Amino acid sequence: MKQFWSSLRAEFKGYNAARLGGDVMAGLTVCAVALPLALAFGVSSGASAASGLVTAIVAGVVIALLGGASYQVSGPTGAMSAVLVGIVARYGLQGVFLACFAAGALLLAAGVLRLGKLISFIPMPVIMGFTSGIALVIALGQVDNFFGTVSEGASNLEKLASYARLGFRPQWQSVLIGALVVAVMVLWPKKWGARVPGSLVGIVLATVVATVAGFDELALVGDIPRTLLLEDRLDLMKLDLSMLSGLVSPIVTIAALAMIESLLCGASASRMKGEKFNADQELIAQGAGNMVLPLLGGVPATAAIARTSVAVKSGQQTRLTSVFHAVFLLASMFLLGGVMARLPLAALAGVLMVTAWRMNDWEGIRYLLGHRFKSGISQFFITMVATVVADLTVAILVGIVYSAILYIAKASHINVSFSHIDASRLPGEPAAAMPNAGVAYVTGSLFFGAVDEFNRLMEQMPAYDQVIFSLRGMPTMDVSGAQAMMELCAKLKERGCGVAFCGVAPEVRVYFDRAGITELVGEEAFFWSADQAIFALLEQQGAAV
Repeated sequence: MKQFWSSLRAEFKGYNAARLGGDVMAGLTVCAVALPLALAFGVSSGASAASGLVTAIVAGVVIALLGGASYQVSGPTGAMSAVLVGIVARYGLQGVFLACFAAGALLLAAGVLRLGKLISFIPMPVIMGFTSGIALVIALGQVDNFFGTVSEGASNLEKLASYARLGFRPQWQSVLIGALVVAVMVLWPKKWGARVPGSLVGIVLATVVATVAGFDELALVGDIPRTLLLEDRLDLMKLDLSMLSGLVSPIVTIAALAMIESLLCGASASRMKGEKFNADQELIAQGAGNMVLPLLGGVPATAAIARTSVAVKSGQQTRLTSVFHAVFLLASMFLLGGVMARLPLAALAGVLMVTAWRMNDWEGIRYLLGHRFKSGISQFFITMVATVVADLTVAILVGIVYSAILYIAKASHINVSFSHIDASRLPGEPAAAMPNAGVAYVTGSLFFGAVDEFNRLMEQMPAYDQVIFSLRGMPTMDVSGAQAMMELCAKLKERGCGVAFCGVAPEVRVYFDRAGITELVGEEAFFWSADQAIFALLEQQGAAV
């Protein structure tokens, strides 16, 4: 808390009317971007447009005021809606509300326990594959709304398969409206989009066209309640705790996704604005916000890179930008509720289709494919496929485990080379003292994955009378590696071979001491360089050097 208040004081130091004006105008711009997205993500999550609005408004205030940076703007996101639609299908909205509350508690605990750095352990190709997989899930989830078709099934793949039985008969009014929104968003000039987003223009134009043309077969958003306390919300007094056992996986999924999206957004915007980002404080804010949201009828929220980047580029000064964006959204709910109720779902589907396309990190994908990083490409596609066909938590775990296996496979390569010591080239007359001595140069980490290779290479070592192990190229070792080294030293000592070490890293020396290697060969057998070890061995043999 002390650090949080200190950062707040620094953020608002010298705050004046000019900076306030910057926050207000940036908040208005972000509102224009957030309004169509909040409606679309609310509907696509299986909840309602009103639920999406409530989420954007409440998250825009609560999470921003407690957040780990001045620039984060939170709300409903496409990635989260892809998770929620499956939960709604199985457990209904009460399942979503309960999972959101529990996931918020997990995020709060993660922030208190300072687990914000965990995000750095997820490889970038895995995150890219995860994002692309979510984009596919979002697009597949909008097929019915975009084309006006009907499908059955709990998952997107089941819905696609049901078209073979039910038939795929596009409704031309829906297709026309959806395509109109897509065209406007694609063709809308970027310089205009900085002030008025193409998504907002698209859904307004689509609504006007549908109304004027008399399209009466379109599904509409429906009534927008003029309240922040929705009728359908989490009631703590009526909790069905028996539902928790089935919600464990969704709870972890929501918490993990909120952590990944929020921290990646924070890290990206931090570079954009040149401002420090407190990951642990952000997790606390996300946790608190997601515990409040279901009590009002909102769905899970995370920091959103689209809104955050717009805020920064629009002259955002402090976290009040997010608060003002929430205030403008609230005004829209009260003043434009009747208009928003007439929005065609096909128009929102068009927004989500383009949003799904733009979610992909196309620059990163081109980089991976263009430079032919085989391991990165495989991580990307495996995670993407797992995201589409399996649970999103499973997809992340699959990507991380696969990446770890690849790393272990690469790191398990260890190299050992042997060099005979030509004592006749040393000063003095030591040749007779060291007729058969050599140096074994070991390069690579000696851990469980490299032990077999290490043992195989050591079997090729010449029958030296004295051997010096140069370990300058061995940065780390584990228990299995220490055991393998201990067994090797014991065998060499048994046949009367002198053993010495040089260039042992401090991390490796710890394992030597604990495994008993130091005791076996003696403290005097450790040297900084191979030269020191050679002259020490010569002195032990009584040679004049």
